[in-house]
Amino acid sequence: MMPLVQRLTLFVAAALLPWTMVAATPPWLTVAVFDFESKDEPSNSWGAKIASLVHAQLSTDPELITVERAEIAKILSEHELGLLGVTASDASAKTGQWLGAKVLVTGRTFKAGNQTVVVAKIIGTETSRVYGELAKSERDDDPTVVSEKIARKILRTLHEKHETLVAPVRSEEQRLESLVRSLKNGPRPTVAVRISENHIGAPATDPAAETEWIRVLQRAGFTVHDRQSKEPADLTLGGEAFSAFGLRKGNLVACRARLEIRIHETRSGRLRLADRQTSVALDIAEPIAAKAALQEAALTLAERVLPRLTP
Repeated sequence: MMPLVQRLTLFVAAALLPWTMVAATPPWLTVAVFDFESKDEPSNSWGAKIASLVHAQLSTDPELITVERAEIAKILSEHELGLLGVTASDASAKTGQWLGAKVLVTGRTFKAGNQTVVVAKIIGTETSRVYGELAKSERDDDPTVVSEKIARKILRTLHEKHETLVAPVRSEEQRLESLVRSLKNGPRPTVAVRISENHIGAPATDPAAETEWIRVLQRAGFTVHDRQSKEPADLTLGGEAFSAFGLRKGNLVACRARLEIRIHETRSGRLRLADRQTSVALDIAEPIAAKAALQEAALTLAERVLPRLTP
């Protein structure tokens, strides 16, 4: 008979296995569905309707997180001027960062004889890979039929082309090692980190974004002045972080987070740089998902920002 200790060990391992699998291999994609362009009569009002119907159908897939369409409109209105003068691939990447989306879905609808045709574009914001899908409908009075057809094709593409739409997943350790290797050798400025944080509906007593920035800076060889330090640092990294409940997928909770930072020279007050990042994370507990989203936003920002702080 198996010893008691071994039986207990196997029991605990079996109980933890589902959570380990969730943490190690997250199956979800974050998708934003934009209005479809629609100009032809009488279907010139179909663009927004088809986008809403496609969004609703994609949101039923347990492996997808869809960005709320109201949030898309708000963020795009805030940043539409920032898209001027950039290439299409750059715009997709920037829009994906603002929305926290790895895939953008858009397209257009038009008349071809007696048929209404819908063409969809599926764009990977991390890889700039683009796939197209097409669906037709002969019913001019109802966009539901054609939206169901195009949604099924979009879902198939998202699942079959997942690996080419999303950049390969690297562990936090691999990302940190790559970041450290990318930095130039030489003296590092001292940095004071001051990031306020709030989870909508609940104050953050142990700021995740600030903690992650301190961890990354120390790993990269910077001397960090925390809130207890009395000596002024060379640079002050300040900002605001907030997170909010997104949606629930079965037992998992999705939270979205946004982190905005500004780095000043402490003595002169001169602004060195400003940046922001939106991220999404899942967990079985809402507070952990919120902190994980903030940590991801901080690490992603650090990968962009730290090379600009070393001489």
